[in-house]
Amino acid sequence: MSAEDLEKYETDMELALYREYRDVVGLFSHVVETERRFYLANEVDVQVRTGDGETWFEVTMSDAWVWDVYRPARFVKRARVITFKDVNVEELAKSELEVPKEPPFGR
Repeated sequence: MSAEDLEKYETDMELALYREYRDVVGLFSHVVETERRFYLANEVDVQVRTGDGETWFEVTMSDAWVWDVYRPARFVKRARVITFKDVNVEELAKSELEVPKEPPFGR
């Protein structure tokens, strides 16, 4: 497999993931961003934890979808993320869920 073939494969995978996101985003009420992943979820709980001079976040999500091109199953019943980095949680209004028909990176 050439580098060009690999790049085309990855581009096709990203496009398929974007299209899946576009199809499912209306099913969820929250967007959760961590340093490693992007999630859609219907229930989100963020707890700030401290110990040994450290502070971290424990994020629990129910009924979630994970933006990860390499995951074979992106829908998860329950997810728990522990991170020392920032966590962004936004509740989406249904009017905010207008997603373009094609991804911004195009083909």
